[in-house]
Amino acid sequence: VLSHNLCTVLNVPHDPVALEEHFRDDDEGPVSNQGYMPYLNKFILEKVQGNFDKVEFNRMCWTLCAKKNLSKSPLLISDEDAFKVWVIFNFLSEDKYPLIIVPEEIEYLLKKLTEAMGAGWQQEQFDHYKIALNTSREGLSAWELIDLIGSGQFSKGMDRQTVSMAINEVFNELILDVLKQGYMLKKGHKRKNWTERWFVLKPNIISYYVSEDLKDKKGDIILDGNCCVEALPDKDGKKCLFLIKCLDKSFEISASDKKKKQEWIQAIQSTVSLLRAGSPPPHKEARQKRKELRQKLLAEQEELERQMKELQTANENKQKELETVRKQLEAAAARAAEEEKKRLQTQVELQDRFSLELEREKMVRQKMEEQVAQKSSELEQYLQRVRELEEMYKQLQEALEVEKQARQDEETVRKLQARLLEEESAKRAELEKWHLQQQQTIQMTEAEKQELENQRVIKERALQVAMQQLEQLELERKEALEQYEEVKKKLETAANNTRSWKDKVAHHEGLIRLIEPGSKNPYLITHWGPAAFTEAELEQREKSWKGKKSSAE
Repeated sequence: VLSHNLCTVLNVPHDPVALEEHFRDDDEGPVSNQGYMPYLNKFILEKVQGNFDKVEFNRMCWTLCAKKNLSKSPLLISDEDAFKVWVIFNFLSEDKYPLIIVPEEIEYLLKKLTEAMGAGWQQEQFDHYKIALNTSREGLSAWELIDLIGSGQFSKGMDRQTVSMAINEVFNELILDVLKQGYMLKKGHKRKNWTERWFVLKPNIISYYVSEDLKDKKGDIILDGNCCVEALPDKDGKKCLFLIKCLDKSFEISASDKKKKQEWIQAIQSTVSLLRAGSPPPHKEARQKRKELRQKLLAEQEELERQMKELQTANENKQKELETVRKQLEAAAARAAEEEKKRLQTQVELQDRFSLELEREKMVRQKMEEQVAQKSSELEQYLQRVRELEEMYKQLQEALEVEKQARQDEETVRKLQARLLEEESAKRAELEKWHLQQQQTIQMTEAEKQELENQRVIKERALQVAMQQLEQLELERKEALEQYEEVKKKLETAANNTRSWKDKVAHHEGLIRLIEPGSKNPYLITHWGPAAFTEAELEQREKSWKGKKSSAE
């Protein structure tokens, strides 16, 4: 069953006859890993062409080993997320068995996950964890890495969905080689209509789907070193346009905003540049560089250990030489003492000579001891230099982190300065516009002020003329008032005269009537012509007569 599933996943034809022939003489019970590997290498792995689905292959391997090795304790991540962490482990682990992931790669993975979750990286917390890890082992296994991420030790405050989305984003980048993905509008080649598609950029292809679930694939854009991408001006009501030119076809794309447009153009240009240079994807190249750096540091460390061993061996050899010289000196001293006893009485000169030789040997011994002390000092200086180099290496790592942070801060400040400059330019243009309007208003106000001044002068002149006319009218009014008083007096005199005449006539009614201005009403006609009184006066006089008549009766 295992062989058949491997052949199915790897697109290799299964040969059951070869399987039976290979294990025909094996009657010693279950097949071990070592017993199965020759068949696996010869009949399956040697026939692999590379045209298989690596994710499905990893999923089958995960099915074989997850149930036995995965921790039973509850984790913050799902089984699918644990599978993706396991695949990422296989990508980042060292090329030696048993497979482990070293602390540097653990830090790289946790930083990627933290960045994808939008949280801040806790360097101090990881340093404590790294120190505790280095004291016990060289790295973590796949299952220990799953427990570390699933425990939430470095994702405190994040929910399961956020952690799952971060794992999926890192999985897409490191395993599926997804350099960028997102929704954009694509112009059709036949109907020329615009349709929203989910685009996925990989190292040599851009695939576009109906939606981000990647179930309904609509087409591919094959990238090579001859492709290019360029920005287009807005047209047909579409904005943020750019064009992907290939050998056989071109594609017009519309991004959601200018930032997305620039990010896609830069990502595609970088991909095409890597294809021209024949370079691997950025994350694989970065992994290779990190591995080469670790190998270089390991080689330097091994070289230092080798030099330390050589120095230690040289020191031991010097100690042995000093011990040999000491023994020789002791033997020579014994011989000299013995000869001195024998020849003390007869050979004084020989005694002096031996004394000189003894002094000379003492000097040689002193020189040897000085050389040994000098070598010991040199060894101590070398060890001090090694410690300084280790300290410099730590400082260099810290400086690189500080420089990286400073570059990010510088980019943020540069963007802020650009935005402030744009706002300042807009405000300056607006102030200049206001200043021009104020100048025009001042000029118009000056003109209106001059016109009002002229009107004020004209009105003052007219007022003076009117005052003169008013004074003249005042004089004429006074004259007319005096004439009116004279006429009034004449009228009063005439009225008095008339009243006296009316009193006289009242005693002789009907006989005499004063001649007065006739009424405008119709005149009464008598036997002698027009009457000297009106109809109203006649009615009044009739009432007066009737009254007098009734009083007389």
